[in-house]
Amino acid sequence: MTAVSVIGADGKTVELPEEIFAAKVNVPLIHQVVVAQQAAARQGTHSTKTRGEVRGGGKKPYRQKGTGRARQGSLRAPHYAGGGVSHGPVPRSYVQRTPKKMKTAALRGALSDRLSHGRVLVVSGFVEGDAPRTKDALAVLAGALGSAARKVLVVAHRDDELTWKSLRNAAGVHVLAEDQLNTYDVLASDHVVFTEQALTAFVDRTRGKEVAK
Repeated sequence: MTAVSVIGADGKTVELPEEIFAAKVNVPLIHQVVVAQQAAARQGTHSTKTRGEVRGGGKKPYRQKGTGRARQGSLRAPHYAGGGVSHGPVPRSYVQRTPKKMKTAALRGALSDRLSHGRVLVVSGFVEGDAPRTKDALAVLAGALGSAARKVLVVAHRDDELTWKSLRNAAGVHVLAEDQLNTYDVLASDHVVFTEQALTAFVDRTRGKEVAK
């Protein structure tokens, strides 16, 4: 277990399980999972028309013989302006099959790497009271991270409306629910900041999956 202090709660610490936050950092595996995640985000709707799909070209442009020119059957052949495209892209899926065990191992490796560099923090909360306040939430981040962090990933509980509403439009801050946490977003951020509620839910959810297996 690795103990980290909870920002905003004097003297309080939380334990980070070693199986999640002190896992092996397998760089090739992490790379493969990130590439697969980015590939799955591609729409794959690119499309071109062949010479049989473009409009026109039904009439032979000129007679076969006697003109001194090369014979042509259609003005919609690929070498003509306005003609079809040969071997062009067609709609396709870029999804790569990635087993859940690989995704889990990659995420744990990414979190472990961030923690080893002191870039995983836990806060008790971002806003006091019942109304969302972006100014207060950013003040908490500034106090915890200073001005060095440009990209911050905040992991908030799905039911924590105050945090979501306070930080959803903040520049440089990306908010995710604990069940949406993924390798790419962890690596794309300078720091990962958990709310205490989200960390508990994330750890319980991860351990619950292992028990189910």
